Amino acid sequence: MGFKLTPIDVVDSISQADFRKHYLKPRRPLVIKNLSKSWPAYEKWSMDYMKEAVGDIMVPLYDSSKADPAAPINAATTEMKFGDYIDLIQREPTDLRIFLFDPIKHAPSLLNDYVFPKELMGGFLDKYPTMFFGGIGSETFLHYDIDMAHIFHTHFGRKHIILFDYKWKERLYRIPYATYALEDYSVEAPDTARFPALEGVEGIECYLEYGDTLFMPTGWWHWMKYLDGSFSLSLRAWDESWAVKAHSVWNLTVQRKFDNYMKAHYRQRYMAWKEQLAVKRAHAALAKGLPR
Repeated sequence: MGFKLTPIDVVDSISQADFRKHYLKPRRPLVIKNLSKSWPAYEKWSMDYMKEAVGDIMVPLYDSSKADPAAPINAATTEMKFGDYIDLIQREPTDLRIFLFDPIKHAPSLLNDYVFPKELMGGFLDKYPTMFFGGIGSETFLHYDIDMAHIFHTHFGRKHIILFDYKWKERLYRIPYATYALEDYSVEAPDTARFPALEGVEGIECYLEYGDTLFMPTGWWHWMKYLDGSFSLSLRAWDESWAVKAHSVWNLTVQRKFDNYMKAHYRQRYMAWKEQLAVKRAHAALAKGLPR
């Protein structure tokens, strides 16, 4: 059986009133087909354009291997010249990805090519757009974003995404003091005999095509798989709730510093303890029928 996945809501466009009522306030994901079609990026952002705009800089790359117990979160696997990486993902499958690329720092001209969707909501972090690149078959591990922002994620290619409401965190085998789940199971095909707490977890599934924008509300867990060599732009916005803002500050300061300290000093022993606790909490939540 496994997860209970339902298709995501998809619209061509949406009014601010409908967006706020049906998606922003209830924090429900949505795909908007036409949001990016008026952007210069929709026509301009080819792989060759990216190579020219970014230039021949070295970029950190990440793969799908299990996290190093001693490494800080989001530690890179290797690095490569940006142009060579773009050639690689166009030429052949690879699990190497560019993660949290900063276009302002490396390619400020890209800022003229897209528009923040302020007609739908406010609170955008205008100085912090991020880009992601991946080869066909590469995956982003199951996690939620540490800053707890709302995300407008526009993809220039094809991508498979599975999302879970934050309330399912324990049943997903969340790693304590982190924002990701146990990495020992496949999100596409979960082994519920080995990981029984995954049975019946409710999620939302979507497939993004070129130019589609996914609205991903604060706290939603997400797993992503590139279906071709392609890239995405994420625009972030604060939630109106001060409780969510406080959660973000906690994650970025206290929790992250504590986790990095423990990794540096206790390494494998600390990671083993966290994984054991994740399993214990998941099975306890299952036994109690949580979340209700």
